[in-house]
Amino acid sequence: MGGGAANHRERPDYFAGDPRTNRERMLAGDLYIADDEESAAIARRAAELLETYRLQTLAGQDGLARETLTRVLGELGEGAVVRPPLFVDYGENLRIGARTFVNCNLTALDVAAITIGQDCQLGPGVQLLTPTHPVEPRPRRDKLESARPISVGDNVWLGGGVIVCPGVGIGDNSVVGAGAVVTRDIPANVVAAGNPARVIRPV
Repeated sequence: MGGGAANHRERPDYFAGDPRTNRERMLAGDLYIADDEESAAIARRAAELLETYRLQTLAGQDGLARETLTRVLGELGEGAVVRPPLFVDYGENLRIGARTFVNCNLTALDVAAITIGQDCQLGPGVQLLTPTHPVEPRPRRDKLESARPISVGDNVWLGGGVIVCPGVGIGDNSVVGAGAVVTRDIPANVVAAGNPARVIRPV
């Protein structure tokens, strides 16, 4: 009970002197609070369109489904395949390169940019997570967050259930074993696995 009053004290003005909206702070990669109405509307639209995409795919309406998916994503390369369901924050910050195959249940929290290269293979249940939160208790309680971009190079294979953490880059031709948690950059042309993921050997 002793901490109750402190827990409910007035929130500091974290953005004093900063005229930007929370969406502008978010897009700049700075701390923000996720209460922006424009961002909320974009998120709702993405969720609705991705449900339409799932239903169109189940109905065999491949042309319509691809058209719907392109309305959500920042980029969908020629010949890229994304099996539904797909879960995003906004979709507009997710780019998928040509001929890449994405299996079902990709979660791509694209508060910051997520770039997936060409000719990649993503197993089921992969998570690409750009959002991060303060370690300090008070600003985290006050709902501050930020995001760091994720990049996946060309011809990368992410096994099923791989989790890629904020700010991570994975180099061309590398393979990340199923269930790995990637907390730091992985260079090109290696095999990595484990939690946290580490390089096991060259390709």
